[in-house]
Amino acid sequence: MSSLKQQSLLREASHQIIAGGSAGLVEICLMHPLDVVKTRFQIQRGSSDPHSYKGLGDCFRTIFRSEGVYGFYKGILPPILAETPKRAVKFFTFEQYKKLLGLTPLSPGVALSVAGLGSGLTEALVVNPFEVVKVSLQANRDSFKVQPSTFAQARLIIQTEGLGLRGLNKGLTSTLGRHGVFNMIYFGFYFNVKDAIPASQDPTLEFLRKFAIGLTSGTISSCVNIPFDVAKSRIQGPQPVPGQIKYRSCFQTMKLVYREEGYLALYKGLIPKIMRLGPGGAVMLLVYEYVSGWLQRNW
Repeated sequence: MSSLKQQSLLREASHQIIAGGSAGLVEICLMHPLDVVKTRFQIQRGSSDPHSYKGLGDCFRTIFRSEGVYGFYKGILPPILAETPKRAVKFFTFEQYKKLLGLTPLSPGVALSVAGLGSGLTEALVVNPFEVVKVSLQANRDSFKVQPSTFAQARLIIQTEGLGLRGLNKGLTSTLGRHGVFNMIYFGFYFNVKDAIPASQDPTLEFLRKFAIGLTSGTISSCVNIPFDVAKSRIQGPQPVPGQIKYRSCFQTMKLVYREEGYLALYKGLIPKIMRLGPGGAVMLLVYEYVSGWLQRNW
């Protein structure tokens, strides 16, 4: 009996990990160009920055003209390498936290949000080193052909800055804030609203219902967590003066950006972020649910 239970638990965990990994891979391949654009906006320091973009269209045109189509896919290997385990961790830990919190006196709605927070914090610990490499590659404005490879960039960071909070794990607090806040709202909103709105018997309408809820969930989460994202990009990206560390910690960076550039600077890159994580958030949840359902029926 215990052997059958172990097999059942292992099969359930495998479904969650495979479905979560599939969701991450599909989302990153579709949405990465918008992540490059978002990072470029977040690391520019106001109109005085000589590399400042005039707007979203100007950013797309400039990258395409000076760096080519592949410029939009800079830094894609770290998230591809990280995305499968990252999303697998995200969805697997969410399911485990949800199961554990079901044993507490928390209401189901609150438990979903707390489980989302826990999954986001766990995900951040896994993904932060990959984010450091990705942001440093995305900040590089050289042609795609002459920029260093992902592994060369990772080696350079380790050799010059080490593995700690000044090197491959810099910006960890900001990453924890970004993922914790995002997943808390993302999962909490999606599953609470999905349960509140009746399902449709029509497969197309049911798909659109889930997509609309996922899109709204990803959009709201992006709007709330973006100050953490801006702080993360500033800490992990190139510093204004080489050799001098200006952006040191999450809240110190937020305060500095607010003081020097105004509160709107904490929302830099919001439009490309929403364009990516609104539909991207919907894609992830739908791929996860459909792959998970297929695995349960066939394996």
